[in-house]
Amino acid sequence: MIDDLYSIEKSAYRDSVIHRLDARVKLLVALAGIVAIVAMPYSTKIYELGAVLFAFFLVLWACSRLSPAVYLRRLALILPFGIFLIGFQVFVKNPYYEVFHPVTTLPFGIEIYAESVEFASILLVKFIVSISFIILLSSTTKMQDLLEASGRLGLPREFTLPLGMMIRYIFVFADMFSKIRSAMATRCFDPLDRTLPYRYRLRQLGYTVGMIFIRSYEQGERTYTSMLCRGYGANACLHIGKKPLSAGEVSFFAGALTLIALSAVLIYLHP
Repeated sequence: MIDDLYSIEKSAYRDSVIHRLDARVKLLVALAGIVAIVAMPYSTKIYELGAVLFAFFLVLWACSRLSPAVYLRRLALILPFGIFLIGFQVFVKNPYYEVFHPVTTLPFGIEIYAESVEFASILLVKFIVSISFIILLSSTTKMQDLLEASGRLGLPREFTLPLGMMIRYIFVFADMFSKIRSAMATRCFDPLDRTLPYRYRLRQLGYTVGMIFIRSYEQGERTYTSMLCRGYGANACLHIGKKPLSAGEVSFFAGALTLIALSAVLIYLHP
């Protein structure tokens, strides 16, 4: 997971048409795509809208010049969290149908319904489209740029300052964890080594977690002291300068927003 954290930020430093877009444009386009697919009333029309939005995502991903393997790897990391909830729906009678037709019967009287399978597939389409736009945004935009874009769009300073500190020190803690993991490896300790007693492995992992908490606490104290020395107070805020959008960025944003909104409206109104 630590390596994935570094690879995500590394991809954001590449150069392409999508990478060079203002973070506000990418953030709002991704948000528009997610809102469009989520707000569409429940029906099989979601398949059509999902196909249009996913095709739009594929065009943007191709313009970013990132490898498809990057997208598939990050999707595979997130997919299990949604698949469990989506897969559970095939056993549930949801309120969108009045009549249910069993497809098969499992042991203990558990039945799978055709209507529930359709409902689960619609949820899967929404999940895939939403996650795809988030992956595109995170893979082509630096964390600091996202923070500044949020501030320029009106995010209160009570949120921007803690988020800025989190972005700054998340890599510090990641590096700290890497050093601890390397120290464990040099001592020939592998928590997955079954030749070692289970209690011994569990105790060592407990020591490691406690060490990370202690070091995090100490780092937080040092950081807070440094902030006080630099004039941090109740009215402190993260400075975010003004940055006008170029004509090309405005045109792209208007076109993308029109495409997303028009596709959603036309598909919804089409009989």
